[in-house]
Amino acid sequence: MTYDRQKTIEEEIEESFIPRSENMSDQPVIQAVDLTKRYEDGLLAVDHLNMDIKPGQIYCLLGANGAGKTTVINLFFNFIEPTRGSARINGYDCTREPLEAKKYAAYIPENVMLYGNFSARQNLDFFAKLTGRNNLKREDYHMVMRQIGLPESSFEKRVKTFSKGMRQKLGIAIAILKQAPALILDEPTSGLDPKAASDFVDLLFRLKSEGKAILMSTHDIFRAKEMADVVGIMKEGVLITEKTKEDMVHDDLEKWYLRYMEVD
Repeated sequence: MTYDRQKTIEEEIEESFIPRSENMSDQPVIQAVDLTKRYEDGLLAVDHLNMDIKPGQIYCLLGANGAGKTTVINLFFNFIEPTRGSARINGYDCTREPLEAKKYAAYIPENVMLYGNFSARQNLDFFAKLTGRNNLKREDYHMVMRQIGLPESSFEKRVKTFSKGMRQKLGIAIAILKQAPALILDEPTSGLDPKAASDFVDLLFRLKSEGKAILMSTHDIFRAKEMADVVGIMKEGVLITEKTKEDMVHDDLEKWYLRYMEVD
């Protein structure tokens, strides 16, 4: 006799860190098509950006402050609207179908915004319910927090006592619970100490192995080289060039980046 049942949270979490590269689709999950943003004051912040990020791929958008990286992320979440072109998540146009597009993406900013007077578990419960997951229990949240490396003693503590690294990990836990195929991060390792940054990168690699498409903005050359399958350099709103992991084996990324960043 056979029967269907819903997966338990334990099965979901265990499966989420099993490599699935052979089953990954070739279709981009995160895509920019001639994406352009000119602000009312005339500033051209993003100029005809074209970018594809597929399942199981980490794409680092590398550039100095003011290069347009955060504007790109704001366009993907429909915080602002493009002047022309489109940002797409899982095939949905982020401007025309913003609610559908957002269902398939999780966002981790430089400083994850959490409720300081809530415990870690209460924060997870709140954000999980926002995504429609109403059947999770205390132990389900504890299991996710174990998986992302938060100490057991912190599970029921107020988040206002957390370090930045712990808050970033909690952001990853929220993303895991959302089960979105796209993960978009804006300078997520900025201000972290070396150990916290290393732990955070390990978590991203585990999510990559699950098949997540990950877009991360950064100005950290060395972190980009360590993590990325593709690095795209932005300067004054223009994606100047892209380099793959294979390219970076043979090239000095720092020299390559500085060459492109030279003042014209």
